[in-house]
Formats: sequence, C-alpha cells, structure tokens
Amino acid sequence: MDAASNRIVVKVGTSTLTHEGGTLNFRSFDALARVLSDIQNMGNDVILVSSGAIAVGQGKLQMKERPTELSVKQAAAAVGQCELMHLYDKFFSEYGKTVAQILLTGDDVENPEIKQNLVSTFRSLLSLGIIPIVNENDSVSYAEIEQPTGEEHKVFGDNDTLSAIVAILCGADKLVLLSDIDGLYDGDPNATPEPRLIREVRVIDDEILALAGGAGTNRGTGGMITKLQAAELATSRGIDMYIINGQRPETLYDIIAGEPAGTLFTGRKGK
Repeated sequence: MDAASNRIVVKVGTSTLTHEGGTLNFRSFDALARVLSDIQNMGNDVILVSSGAIAVGQGKLQMKERPTELSVKQAAAAVGQCELMHLYDKFFSEYGKTVAQILLTGDDVENPEIKQNLVSTFRSLLSLGIIPIVNENDSVSYAEIEQPTGEEHKVFGDNDTLSAIVAILCGADKLVLLSDIDGLYDGDPNATPEPRLIREVRVIDDEILALAGGAGTNRGTGGMITKLQAAELATSRGIDMYIINGQRPETLYDIIAGEPAGTLFTGRKGK
C-alpha cells in the first residue's frame, strides 16, 4: 500500500480503556471515538489498534484476578473481544462512523499471500471511509498473552509492535501510541524527583534504550521497552511515531497540526 501523508495509526492500551480496578472506562472509549471520528472528518485515514480483550473479558466473566492458564486467558480474550467491538461500534456510531474488526496473528504478516490480502483489505476499508480496529487474535495466538517479561518474539508479542507493523502495512505516515504517561522521560517518573520529558528522539541508541523500564501497569503487557522497539521498527520505514498520554486523546489534534506533542520519534526519511 502506498504511503499516505494523511494516514494515522493510533494504538490504545488496556490501561487507557480500563480503570485501576479493571472496570471499563467509558469516558476513555467515548473521548477516543469522538477525537478519532473528528480527525477522520478532517480528511485523514484512521486505523485503531486496540488492546484490552483479556481485561474486558475478565470483567465480563467477573474474574477477580487476571487468569494465568493459557486456555482460560484465550477464553477471556474471546469473550472480551466481542464486548470490545460492541463498545467501539456503539461509541463510534454516536459520531456517525462505521468500524470493522481485524484480528491478526504472527503468521498473517509472515505469509506473503496473506499479507497482500491484508493490505488489500485495509485499502478497501479505508476507501469506504471505515475505521479498521485491529487486535492480535489472542484466542488462537499466544505470542502476546504468554510472552515472558522482557523476551522478544520473532514477529510481535505485544500490541505496540503490532501497531508498528500495521502502520507499515497501511503505508501510514504517523503512528501514535496512547500510554499511561506523557511520553519518554530521562528518568523513571515514579522514582525521579524532577524527570524531564524528552520531546524528540532522532536516534534510538543504547542511551535511549536504557531509559526503558518495566510494564507501566498490572493491566497491560507492554512497557516503555516495547514502545521503543515499535519506534525502531516504525522509524526505520520513515514513519514518525509519538508517545502521548491516553487520558488526553485531544493531543492527537496537535499531532495532526504538526505541533509538539508527547515524545516524537522521527522517521528516517527516504526509506
């Protein structure tokens, strides 16, 4: 798919879609749907990569704790994905938008024929003005939900990496990760007295990688390290990537306007 100067991929994490106790954050769903719908109205193609299936399923099934057994996690994901899409369909419909579900596994992006079919599907959906909502197919894939902390997967084992792959497949020019913090800091925001927000990263070197910590919350699988890995992948293909706070989706307007927002990882042009 040819690159588009007005195509944006937005990834939202579980910590943005749920409250601290794991219950659904309807305000976040509504705000995200409103801003993304408005951004599309401004003439932009929008693709949403969404986490949250297991957490939503856990709540739907009234599980007090996140399941540990793989088959139970996958069952929770299957239930949660239905609820997740129901909510997205409801909230986006309030703003006159149609959404579509795309579930991926690692094999889908490794197989050239399936990959080309995916590209064609994205192209058709976007041409029809539909907002694709993408998630890893946790009911059949275990790369994300069984991934040991800090271990890399050969394709993707988290939705940060998945979003970078989707951005490349869709020929997007911008990738935005909605996080539980404002961006990349020069120290741990929870431990450093006065951490400084890094506004722009041109090169992801060892010094930048050293700033990454563990997972931000106990409700998600990603942390800053997975976001930096996504940034390496996206920027290597000329895609600008941002990390912004998911509690303020209105920051996306600044990104569309070319104004400073969160942390920008500049794409290496000419790729």
